[in-house]
Amino acid sequence: QLHFEESGGGLVQPGGSLRLSCGSSTVQLDYYAIGWFRQAPGKEDEWLSCISDTGGIVRYVDSVKGRFTTSRDDDKNTVYLQMNNLKPEDTGVYYCAADLKSDYCDGQHRGDFSPWGQGTQVTVSS
Repeated sequence: QLHFEESGGGLVQPGGSLRLSCGSSTVQLDYYAIGWFRQAPGKEDEWLSCISDTGGIVRYVDSVKGRFTTSRDDDKNTVYLQMNNLKPEDTGVYYCAADLKSDYCDGQHRGDFSPWGQGTQVTVSS
């Protein structure tokens, strides 16, 4: 059974950095492409990034390109989202999930990703 856990969120000032982690105690993450999503207050879930099962393909939404970096450490069974130069509009709950339709990050539709855990809260504020 798929179960992911997100961690690493917190309160940070604009321009600051955080590194989010996505891990699992029930499945090897390298079986899947892993996506990161954000739910901002009052907004729908937004696809942010995806890393393929081998790590050879990484995609980003335009609003985070150059600021966010997704990587994976298969030895630690963890996928990371390094977030730099954070902005107030980056505030939200961040989730990771497996792409069940593609290993190559071909889609961004929330319905193709699972499971959905508790997420980790990121607040960017001065």
